[in-house]
Amino acid sequence: MIGVIATLTIKPGTNADFEKIVGQLAKAVRANEPGNKLYALHRTEDANVYVFLERYDDEAALAAHRAAPHFKELGRKLGDYLAKPPEVKRMPEIDF
Repeated sequence: MIGVIATLTIKPGTNADFEKIVGQLAKAVRANEPGNKLYALHRTEDANVYVFLERYDDEAALAAHRAAPHFKELGRKLGDYLAKPPEVKRMPEIDF
């Protein structure tokens, strides 16, 4: 398994529109990416900062996510709301 934590800082006042696009993206990921096991957006104490928690079966599933048409299309739309580039951390899961 591969875990991803993506921190997104958005432009002030764009929360509702940002969350709407993320909702569309999350539904598309869950419906079309069997290798994705978790795709959840979380609010932080800073109204302009969100954190995605993601989990994928393997590198192929993560690559499929990045190549998916819905990710490319909706990801571009999300860019309109970002105040700076996302901070993304990829981590291999420890298998116990």
